[in-house]
Amino acid sequence: MIRCMDLDRLARLDSFPYRHRLSEVMAHPVITADALMPLGHACRLLADHGITSLLVIDGFGQMAGLITDSSIIGRLAEFGAKAMDLALGEIISAPVPIIPADAFLYLAIARMDRLGLTHLVVVNQDGAPVGMVTARQLLKVRARQALLLGDQITEAGSAAELAGALACLPALARGLRDDGASATSIAAVIAGALRDTTGRAAALVEADLAADGWGAPPAPFALLVLGSAGRGESLLAFDQDNALVYRGDAGQDPWFAEFGRRLNDLLDQSGLKLCRGEVMVRNIFWRRSLMDWEKELQSWVFHPEMQTLLDVDIFFDMILVHGDRTLADQLRDFAFEVARQSGFFLQLLTHAVTRLDSPLGAFGRISTQDGALDGKKYGLFPLVSTARARAIQAGILEPGTGDRFRGLAAAGRLHSEDLAGLLAAHEEILGAVLDQQLADIEQGGRATTRILPMTLPRVRQRRLLRALQRIKLLRELSGSFMSV
Repeated sequence: MIRCMDLDRLARLDSFPYRHRLSEVMAHPVITADALMPLGHACRLLADHGITSLLVIDGFGQMAGLITDSSIIGRLAEFGAKAMDLALGEIISAPVPIIPADAFLYLAIARMDRLGLTHLVVVNQDGAPVGMVTARQLLKVRARQALLLGDQITEAGSAAELAGALACLPALARGLRDDGASATSIAAVIAGALRDTTGRAAALVEADLAADGWGAPPAPFALLVLGSAGRGESLLAFDQDNALVYRGDAGQDPWFAEFGRRLNDLLDQSGLKLCRGEVMVRNIFWRRSLMDWEKELQSWVFHPEMQTLLDVDIFFDMILVHGDRTLADQLRDFAFEVARQSGFFLQLLTHAVTRLDSPLGAFGRISTQDGALDGKKYGLFPLVSTARARAIQAGILEPGTGDRFRGLAAAGRLHSEDLAGLLAAHEEILGAVLDQQLADIEQGGRATTRILPMTLPRVRQRRLLRALQRIKLLRELSGSFMSV
């Protein structure tokens, strides 16, 4: 049973594990040993490097297991001095406990607590070991029992358990915000939870289909999350945006159609509500074979229709959450390469930005409707859309808005001062929307994308005004940026 952590505990929560990823704290490179190495030699290797574990590699170059200082003590207690002659392959702990390098620290802490581990091997996107993280490295993190959200999602077995985890997000966001975490880092944590939820739901549905007689997937497939969750920029007014690609042809679609129907229903029951625009796997438009996706992408690029583009731009924010990574990468690479071939298509991606009215009045003041401003429409949308189109043009594959702007600056396509201004504007708008969402939820309301500028302190009103001024300039320049 998943229990939501109470507000008082979260108010004291150290935000460090929610703001930092394993790649920042892991020990690297990984020290390895051959499975045939005697334990005595391994002990000398540990002492020489001042470490507490070795990754053991088998004869095929694959990860076979771990040998740690605690496991060595156990073998000595069992075999005495003879243990020093045992081959590592005979005494290792297997399978190897792994965790992705881009995972936040809280997931490693929760996993160690649940499984009673002291070491985790950190792997890259290809599954290759790139580092090691130990419980000792994570002792600086406080409130260990409050850091279970990510692992609770991973272990959830029902919609109710997934819903219980997602219900904790507002309290978690409040605790992190009060602890001084940036809106962009909190949005990344929320997006991570939504991606994890979608991936876990997919695994549950796949198991249910097999149990109900549908069998295994008829072909390799990849489940993708799109939009703000794909970019790592979700706040608390979230819903589903997902798509699916599979190998083969339409003959495999009946299985994936049933998968999509069950997936979207399960996510809806879990608190990730159905997308009003039907950007979901249950909609055949967002569920295709790789060949059909490639044809559709070519149609978007070379025969674009404005209404279609308004619906499909978030496709370029895709991120894999379940299934075949190679297939997902193949689709992403094709999509970006085709899109780069048409400046007209990229221009159309920002067409809605250039047509968008500015919320700034004649005297530079913020205009509102009934005291409210749509932070998504007038703030986040212009930033996200422009960053997306420019990144596609430059061949930058990172899905995050901030990462896209940073990539453009690194490629010499964005001045450093402009970069700083755009990142500050993005953080300010995200923060204003997030803080209003938290206030609304705490007062019994629902999260929206509105901002109430006049309720903000004067210093934040001025920052918000500067952000909107920066966005207004960006909107005015969007129509001609393709020539830059």
